[in-house]
Amino acid sequence: MLKRDHTALVLIDIQGKLASLMHQQEALYRQLQILIQGAQALELPILWLEQYPKGLGPTIPEVAELLAGQKPLAKTCFSACGLDSFQDQLRATGRRQILLAGIETHICVYQTARDLLDAGYHVEVVSDAISSRTAENKALGLQRMAQAGAEITGVEMCLFELLKQAGTAEFKTIAGLVK
Repeated sequence: MLKRDHTALVLIDIQGKLASLMHQQEALYRQLQILIQGAQALELPILWLEQYPKGLGPTIPEVAELLAGQKPLAKTCFSACGLDSFQDQLRATGRRQILLAGIETHICVYQTARDLLDAGYHVEVVSDAISSRTAENKALGLQRMAQAGAEITGVEMCLFELLKQAGTAEFKTIAGLVK
């Protein structure tokens, strides 16, 4: 089970040129917004990455506007773990449970999940907050991550798991987001 004080959210490469090509992009954008706002309500650390922003452009406004005050980490490696500054920031959070969201499922999300698992982290992939250009590549990425030991979750599932109970201010916020 996810625990609020053990969990961090990692957002991978949700950038304009690439994001616009994703399978079911509108649903992806909506689920990412709910996930980010829910993570903020729960005060989870959020690590935000961009793949070669000079070529792929910045994070989509629907996501970037929710992360005002933060700066993304630019990378050229596919796995976020190939970036020393990411590893430093992740270690600094002290969190060992990682929620992964972003694109593309079968490339950067997959490789990040594998490296995090190899480093001993508990990884949960948020299946409705990830995508690839094709449904087949998304399914393949999810399958391979699950085979490697990652757990598969969904936006509502992980947020309510982290909440643990109703009747709190955080519950009201998250319940309002998922309506």
